[in-house]
Amino acid sequence: MRVVVQRSKEAQVTVEGKVTGAIKSGFVVLVGVTHEDEQKDAAFLAEKIANLRVFEDENGKMNLSLLDVGGEILSVSQFTLYGDCRKGRRPNFMEAARPEQANILYEAFNSQLRTKGIKVETGVFGAMMDVQLTNDGPVTLIIDSP
Repeated sequence: MRVVVQRSKEAQVTVEGKVTGAIKSGFVVLVGVTHEDEQKDAAFLAEKIANLRVFEDENGKMNLSLLDVGGEILSVSQFTLYGDCRKGRRPNFMEAARPEQANILYEAFNSQLRTKGIKVETGVFGAMMDVQLTNDGPVTLIIDSP
């Protein structure tokens, strides 16, 4: 699995004019799944993201986690994270998992985060979505599961 984590002051996702998920301070997490991914990949990334120390402490150092600051997550499925642009001019999405497999692992990832006490809002899997966020920092990280 591959995720893009963006620290945000606020964010929301809209599908067909309706807000399906919105958060205050926390992370916007774009989530991509590839063929070889398993439940353990979802668990690994949920643990990593929940404890990632990228929020400032009282000294202005990135030393606090999402759990420490009571942050929220807006999780958005994003198969294009596995787009290969090395050849030609159109991305190749052969490395992205089939929707059936990807949705199972996407939901498992979100569930793992919720078991840690994190509020998780989502878009709609497979839908065209408009994502709005105020990037905080900006702090943006790309994390792959092992």
